[in-house]
Amino acid sequence: MVTLASGTFGPLESAGPTLVWLIVVGFVFIECAVILGLFLPGDSMLITAGIVLAGHASGAAHVWSLSLGAMVAAICGNQVGYVIGHRAGNKILARKGGKYLNYENLHRVNVLLEKHGFWSVLIARWIPWVRTLCPMVAGAARMNHTKYTIASTIGAIIWAPVLLLLGFYGGGFLQRVSWLMPAVVGGMVAMLIVGTGLGIWHYRQEMARPPEEVEVDEVADHA
Repeated sequence: MVTLASGTFGPLESAGPTLVWLIVVGFVFIECAVILGLFLPGDSMLITAGIVLAGHASGAAHVWSLSLGAMVAAICGNQVGYVIGHRAGNKILARKGGKYLNYENLHRVNVLLEKHGFWSVLIARWIPWVRTLCPMVAGAARMNHTKYTIASTIGAIIWAPVLLLLGFYGGGFLQRVSWLMPAVVGGMVAMLIVGTGLGIWHYRQEMARPPEEVEVDEVADHA
């Protein structure tokens, strides 16, 4: 494994895998647990983290252990989201005129759960806005908790490692061109920072809209 030359990408190189760990685990948990996750660039963050770790001598060990950490964060976040929805009863607060947290999107997720149940939870892992709404809607719809947990756990086990390893091994190819690796990492990190900032701004705008209650239909046990 070729490492980044000393000083090539200063702050990231000196920050090391610890900072990557904190960012990835935090992002994954938030994206799976609370509404703010609707506006965070989770998929691109995992790929970026993998590329960054490819530039460290011990990157292989870190990317595999981080895959495990991200899986645990996703599983825990899914459970928190489910509990939040379950405690809300069958009514979830949406936002009138909201871009993501609106009646239409909550209804779509509810319909998916009614029609496909287990499989909708499994597939939801790969759809950004559905990934965040699904746990809360599943809880509010009283989806069978065991089936939900199995499906969401399988999804987490597949999702996090695939994107992290895609970035990691892709980063290995980028290192073959000396200037390409720092350029790509710099560009992706910049996009991630801007995307996160815009996401938080959009979240504040969304939550400032007037609330409306959305009634969620219960999901049949056979779903």
